[in-house]
Amino acid sequence: MKCLIRVLALVLLCTLSATAGYTQTVKGAVKDTTGKAIPYATVSLKKSTGNAIIAYTITDSKGGFALLLPAGIAADSLKIEVSCIGYKISVKNIVNLDTPVDFKLAVGTTQLQEVVIKSSRPVLRINGDTLSYKVSEFANPQDRTIGDVIRKLPGITVAANGTISYNNKPISALYIGGDNLLDDKYGIATNTIPQGVVNNVQVIQNNQPVKVLQNKVMSEDVALNLTFKNGAKLHLIGQESLGAGLPRNYDVNLNAMMFKDNYKAINYLAGNNTGYDVQQDLLSHNQQAENGLPVAVLSLGAANTPQLEQNRYLFDQSGVVSVNNLVNLKNNMQLRVNAYYVHDTQKQDYSQQTSVFLPGDTVRFHVTQHNRSVPDIFHTQFVLNINRAQYYLNDALLIDQKNIAGYSGLKTDSSIVNQVLKDNTLTFSNEFNLIRALKSNQIIQAYSYISHSAGPENLVIGPGYNASIFNNNVPYAQLVQNVNIPSWYTNNYFAFKIPSNLFTQSYRVGFSLQSQTLASALNVVQNNNSVNLKSDSARNHVDWTQKKLYAEASYDLPGTVLKATLSLPATLRQITYSESSFALNKSLTRLYFNPQFRAKYQVSAENYLNLFYTYSNQISGIENVYPGYILTNYRTLNANNTGLTWQQIQQAGGGFSYRKALTLFFWSVGALYSHTGANNIASSIITNNLQQSIVLPYSNSTDSWALNGSVSKYSFALRTTFSGAVTWQNSRSVQIQNNALLPFNTISKTFRVSAATKVSNAVNFNYNATLMQTASRSSVEVSAFRVNQLVQKASVNYDPIEAIQLNLTGEHYFTRQEGNADLKYFFADVSVKYRINKWKTDLQLSANNFLNVKTYNALYLSANTLTASSYTLPGRIILLKVLFNL
Repeated sequence: MKCLIRVLALVLLCTLSATAGYTQTVKGAVKDTTGKAIPYATVSLKKSTGNAIIAYTITDSKGGFALLLPAGIAADSLKIEVSCIGYKISVKNIVNLDTPVDFKLAVGTTQLQEVVIKSSRPVLRINGDTLSYKVSEFANPQDRTIGDVIRKLPGITVAANGTISYNNKPISALYIGGDNLLDDKYGIATNTIPQGVVNNVQVIQNNQPVKVLQNKVMSEDVALNLTFKNGAKLHLIGQESLGAGLPRNYDVNLNAMMFKDNYKAINYLAGNNTGYDVQQDLLSHNQQAENGLPVAVLSLGAANTPQLEQNRYLFDQSGVVSVNNLVNLKNNMQLRVNAYYVHDTQKQDYSQQTSVFLPGDTVRFHVTQHNRSVPDIFHTQFVLNINRAQYYLNDALLIDQKNIAGYSGLKTDSSIVNQVLKDNTLTFSNEFNLIRALKSNQIIQAYSYISHSAGPENLVIGPGYNASIFNNNVPYAQLVQNVNIPSWYTNNYFAFKIPSNLFTQSYRVGFSLQSQTLASALNVVQNNNSVNLKSDSARNHVDWTQKKLYAEASYDLPGTVLKATLSLPATLRQITYSESSFALNKSLTRLYFNPQFRAKYQVSAENYLNLFYTYSNQISGIENVYPGYILTNYRTLNANNTGLTWQQIQQAGGGFSYRKALTLFFWSVGALYSHTGANNIASSIITNNLQQSIVLPYSNSTDSWALNGSVSKYSFALRTTFSGAVTWQNSRSVQIQNNALLPFNTISKTFRVSAATKVSNAVNFNYNATLMQTASRSSVEVSAFRVNQLVQKASVNYDPIEAIQLNLTGEHYFTRQEGNADLKYFFADVSVKYRINKWKTDLQLSANNFLNVKTYNALYLSANTLTASSYTLPGRIILLKVLFNL
């Protein structure tokens, strides 16, 4: 509380100090030629003889404004300039302060003039919905890629997995010079493009990339765009590195990039065994639309990955070749290809003690596991895009081949087990989208998506695992579990949009079809190599068909002050599935509605309020209806003994977003409530060597409340970006374990603070801290638990002379759980880089984890399950790198 009072006092003091230098006020009103007030017009105060902005404000809802004039400046030496989208700019000199300065703006067709806000350090530009950060004002000499700079921009945060958010809202895309080169796999760009070639990072709010739909269909999306310096557009760009070190480590990254207006490319070859997962750059950061493809069923049952920086714990030997090329042809036509091949070998060594607390009993089991995963992944995508004011076409063909081999040697409380997992999946899909504006200004749309997937999975477990359960107490060689779910899916619709001056009506009709077959068998290989089915209840051959007919009416209000969209879809769904061995033959036909409403109210030119409500009906897929048992991993045996699981999900939420571009101040708050009702529930029988789960008919619900807030402020005096965030979530759910109905209440809290400061051109400092608190309790006789973890990270960069860069990084992890000893770990890295100007080459010597921490312990809490894990770490890595640019 004392800290809060100090912060509030400091904010008040800064506010009073900022206003002390303003003693005069000029007022006025802005109207159009008909006398109608113009809200949210930009009013700029300038000197009569110059163009620099001294102060600015925005007109209120009645068109009025009031400007504070700096003390000591004569009023008659100033002028006022008013601008607003759709009107001509108007300028008037100030004659005296007693007379209001009123404006009448004439309608104009000129573009909105760019507003440049200047301060003693960064330069921030605002142009309509676009906010531009000048990279050179935030970059440090140690920043190598544009991702290093983006992390320090006020109002922007980057999650551990690379997801970028602006004012707490994840971005939808990152454009390269205005072009969509990478879809949502923008980690390729942020971790590859040199920061020195980027001129601006632009934030585009209300991003509607389809030109036909601009100003007609509401969009709440936020996107980033990178603009490039003129010199970077003229030639090939490459940022290369070659490294080798101890113990037997290597790190190679070779790339070639081009950012011309008509051709853009990011092509690279990379490989390492230093703990950096090359697949991280290929991660899709947006929620994927429904594609009808099944998920993997089998696994090795491996432990959670530790909450550490990935290079602290990952044993790997990875390599990737990635090709991303885009060509702009005539008439706004684009051709694009994105392809990559990944080969990796990842290892994980850990031990795990799990405690499941039940009424009157506690189930405990321990496992030591040595895992190895060898993925071979090939992905290719071909895209044709035409984006014109009257016509839009996009066709994307995707082909994915994944061959993943997993190996696990583990020791449980009662046995030694070996697992071998093979997963070979081939998928292709094609998405076609055509939107066309008619002469009547109405819009038609035709959409078609089709996909096919086949992925046989094979899990071998031995020797003689749990013979009492799987082979009537007779010793045997191994278990073999096979699963395959070949799948076809198509979704097609036709839409018709009617724009008007006030709102846009949209009507859509379509159908989708999904056809799948789940085939599985759990076989026992005897010591004499004979093979028999474990039992008649250990196989499946489920045929599944799902048909949907749907119609939807949507209404979009794409206004300047108020944006809103209301969707009213109705869906007729028919599902049939059968399994002859179990005399299973069921069908379901149901009509349901999934209404959605979203609204965004522009409180002022920079601040807005948003609200939303969604109601959806979801039905389980084929992976939740198979009646025969499937051994999904060495500890879990699943089956289903009921019909389809039907979930009804309601979500309601809202938030407020604040931005003061003049002072680089951003904050936002949000709230979300979610209620999920279901007709079925999973029931588990847990012992110290196996968990058997079955789905039972039992109505239940889950409720969740969440609050979040974030703040970011750039201090011009300290040359520092300060950021903070807080999240709070309260979830209530029920589970059935060992025939007991257990209601749970889980509360999680997260607090984050960070500071990125540029002490001088030679010194910069970064610090961030995250406190996570998780508490779980039950109203029945189950103990309550709480786990607290504090993670602190700091780094210092120092350039004693122009040719030398020094970096020191430290990370401290602290975990506390009542009844267990506190866990404390400290990691440190150091590097020195020497610039050879004659060769335009850098030599870098680094020591990661130079304190040689080789074991990490962690606690994880989920409902009534507490897991204590111990991981083996790679230890110290010393690397010498040669870095150079093309």
